Amino acid sequence: MKGEAEKPTTGAVVDLGGGVRRILAPNPGAMTHWGTNTYLLGTDPVVVVDPGPDSAAHKSAILAAVGTAQVLAVAVTHAHLDHSALAPALARDLGAPVMGFGPAVAGRSDRMQRLSKTVDLGGGEGVDHGFDPDVTLADGDVLSVGGARVTALHTPGHFAGHLSFCLNDVVLTGDVVMGWSTTLISPPDGDLRAFLQSAGRLRALGARRFLPGHGGPVDHPTGRLDGLIAHRFERARQVLGALDRGAARPAQVARLVYRDLDPALLPAATRNVLAHLLDLWDRGHARPGDGPLATALWSKHAKTRKCK
Repeated sequence: MKGEAEKPTTGAVVDLGGGVRRILAPNPGAMTHWGTNTYLLGTDPVVVVDPGPDSAAHKSAILAAVGTAQVLAVAVTHAHLDHSALAPALARDLGAPVMGFGPAVAGRSDRMQRLSKTVDLGGGEGVDHGFDPDVTLADGDVLSVGGARVTALHTPGHFAGHLSFCLNDVVLTGDVVMGWSTTLISPPDGDLRAFLQSAGRLRALGARRFLPGHGGPVDHPTGRLDGLIAHRFERARQVLGALDRGAARPAQVARLVYRDLDPALLPAATRNVLAHLLDLWDRGHARPGDGPLATALWSKHAKTRKCK
């Protein structure tokens, strides 16, 4: 099955091949595209990945698809409500444990932990603060699904505790890599440096296909990752270029960089800009003025070097 150009039917079970089925949740939106993709790995036993939003209709669709099969786990790529909110109720109905990297703040880098404790970074959009898996999955942990092995990969960037799940030459990438859009990187949960590291790691896998948390399959993973990495480097140059005009707040930089953006998406764009500014600060290219970093006046560092 190739990448889709049209929205699939909400609640319908789609066989993607290779022991993977997909059910689309009824939560379309600017940040979720057609809605959240819930994946079923295996037929009996089954692992449910990303149960999605707290929706009775979606829970019914998942239960109907699972039928009488044994469910080994309800696994969650990351603790955003559009991926994790249904997990506790669904797990109870299925008699299976919820699995994930850890509570919502797990996996943050030392720098993000320090910044979140000492300054106001804002953020926290859509975080499932009550998420607490029954079983934590570390990088490299393996779930056996029938005769197949599902490997958990820690892939932070969009979210500190983000997991991807590798099944043979297919990777469920959650929100860290999607085909229809770049990912939101909103500190302290999002981290630009971590995203670039995760992108490089996923590229090295040589996977045949990515199955993202939103949107259709990505059938050319290497090319997509190369484009996403190049996009982030270009965005960094654009942010520095905006600061060439003088000190500016993240929202002002976002307006300069994202010229044709729907105004409704400007808050998300501002969070992406903040992620770039924090990375540029860490590398000595930019620095903030006083006050909360999310609204501070940022300026180009006087000794900045060419950004690479």
